[in-house]
Amino acid sequence: MRIRLEGSRAELTLGLIHLREAFAITSMSRAYPDRSHPGRYRLFLRISPKER
Repeated sequence: MRIRLEGSRAELTLGLIHLREAFAITSMSRAYPDRSHPGRYRLFLRISPKER
C-alpha cells in the first residue's frame, strides 16, 4: 500500500512512529516541501502488514 503523509516535520515524525507500530515500512521518500503551504511537507511511504 502507498501512503502520502502531509504536515509539519514534527507531525510526520509522530505519524511514522505510529505507523511503524502497526505496519512494516518497506520504502520511504525524503520529505518534500509543500509549495502551497510553507512550513509543511509531504512524505511518501510504502507499507505492508507486519509479519506475526
